[in-house]
Amino acid sequence: MAQNFAATHPSNEQWAAVDAAIDQLTAALEPALVALSTDQRQRVVKMGDGSEAFCRTALDVIAQNAGLMPRNFDIDEMRRDLASHDALNARVVRLTRLLEKAHHTDMALGSDAMVAALEGYAFLKTAGKHEGVDALKKLLGKRFDNGGRKADTPAPAVV
Repeated sequence: MAQNFAATHPSNEQWAAVDAAIDQLTAALEPALVALSTDQRQRVVKMGDGSEAFCRTALDVIAQNAGLMPRNFDIDEMRRDLASHDALNARVVRLTRLLEKAHHTDMALGSDAMVAALEGYAFLKTAGKHEGVDALKKLLGKRFDNGGRKADTPAPAVV
């Protein structure tokens, strides 16, 4: 094969360990996570990079002037929200990096498989003449019908 971006392949035991780790992560995070509706996500006031400094300064000023705040203003809840935001964001950054590498690896694995399939198909087309593989070549050739722009539909199983 001319291409092999992803040469390391986890064992079944390693995949089981990954699944167990994902299960643990889900169990640990799920109680603290919320799911917002599309409408809520569109309407919610968002804290961007510029707003983050405002929130931190506001917390300091509010805490220093707690006597001026209404009794139902929960400074401790604001402090917890900001602390949990910081803690979650640190994990989101790590998970995003890991997920990006996982997407790249998935792309590389698919590319490696596709390049190998194309190489094998090209070899069968030339070297497989009179070897009883005409029906298989025709089946593989369906991938390239209509200029290769067919909708991705699974090929029928060959037994």
